[in-house]
Amino acid sequence: MASSSLAAVGSGLDIPTLVAQLVAAERKPAETRINNQGTKATTQLSALGNIKNSLSSLQSALEAMAKSATNGAYKTSISDTATSFSATVVTDSNGKTSATAGTYEVEVVRLAQSQKLSSGAFGADAKVGDGKLTFAWGEETLDVDIAEGSTLTQIAAAINKAAGGKGVNATIITANDGQHLVMNAVNGGTEGALTVTASGGNGGLSALTWDGTSGGMTENIAPANALVRVDGFERESSSNTITDLLPGVTLTLNKAEEGTKRTLTVAADNSGLKINTQAFVAAYNTTVGLLKSSSAYDATNDKASALTGDSLVRGLQQQLRGEASASMLDLKALGVTVNKDGTLAFSTTTFDAKVAEDPSAARKLLGSDGSFTSSLSAMLKTNLGSNGTLTLRTNSLTKQISKLEKDLDDLDARMEKVSARYTAQFTAMDTVVAKMQSTSDYLSQQISALNKKS
Repeated sequence: MASSSLAAVGSGLDIPTLVAQLVAAERKPAETRINNQGTKATTQLSALGNIKNSLSSLQSALEAMAKSATNGAYKTSISDTATSFSATVVTDSNGKTSATAGTYEVEVVRLAQSQKLSSGAFGADAKVGDGKLTFAWGEETLDVDIAEGSTLTQIAAAINKAAGGKGVNATIITANDGQHLVMNAVNGGTEGALTVTASGGNGGLSALTWDGTSGGMTENIAPANALVRVDGFERESSSNTITDLLPGVTLTLNKAEEGTKRTLTVAADNSGLKINTQAFVAAYNTTVGLLKSSSAYDATNDKASALTGDSLVRGLQQQLRGEASASMLDLKALGVTVNKDGTLAFSTTTFDAKVAEDPSAARKLLGSDGSFTSSLSAMLKTNLGSNGTLTLRTNSLTKQISKLEKDLDDLDARMEKVSARYTAQFTAMDTVVAKMQSTSDYLSQQISALNKKS
């Protein structure tokens, strides 16, 4: 703005201050309107964001409950304080299990054990031999090159480096008579049993061979398969962990107790579903409370909430009430009741009793395809989807706020022009006043001069 901050020469007016006051007065109505609209839109956008987050949390809780009801869960228990074995139910990546309810008599006859071979005694610096050692177990083989002049310690290091933890590992035990190379089969049972052959070199590696019955090595521990009887049926395993003996159940054998039978029970476990149902009820009640507070009107202070009277909020409240009301009787049978204020209450006692009486009741109502769950899920997707009511309303408010920001920018530009116009007008006026003042001064001087002559 090209103007001086000093008072005008002719009129004596403070033109910059006067212009600023006139511009502010002209700006205020539009600025107030834009700011009020912006504040309202921003407040509504924040409130809708909270509602959207709450509905998303409700959706997640609903999905978790539905998954629990659909997949089902099982738990194991063993009679007495069994130490001979333990049992766990296994699930896939989707949380499903193939386990079924049942009772089994389990007897651990023998544990699986891994083979252990040891060499004769060698001096610490003795050069054992060179060439190649070939290890075989199951259908696997491993070739290990042994350098010329290798000691027992160097041979053990070469074996471990080549094996990388698979099939065999080697260690050195130093006894009174010297060093012994000990080879441990990594895999248990007869499947992991090792054979060791030597080839090439100076023949010294023959002291480290084993063909399954004889050789340069001694078999300190013979490989053995585990043996377990379930309801009288025998099963051998090269591992003490058996995953395919009972559907969906892994048995871990800990101690052989031949002749001692222990009862393994696999039973339905509804604790996870109960916890997820409680979480759903809590999420549902949080959403109901948020919708109410977002649209409430404070009569005492004559103050509206961010979304008082908003049709979208009313619609969501009606939809949630409708979903609960449509399944009210079935929900009540499972311990979920609807309170007068629209919130839900959950009785774990009623839930436990109903599920014990009818194990399929929860799946039919709360499962992924359950009557209540599928309907409520569809309602939430309609509102939360990319074309859902909440998304569309949020996008609309965001665009409105962007437009109001642009309106403020346009108002700034317009007021710059108004300021320039006022400044030009007052400056022109001041110039005219200055000229008139100059003329007045001249005439006064002339009149004064004439008076003196007369």
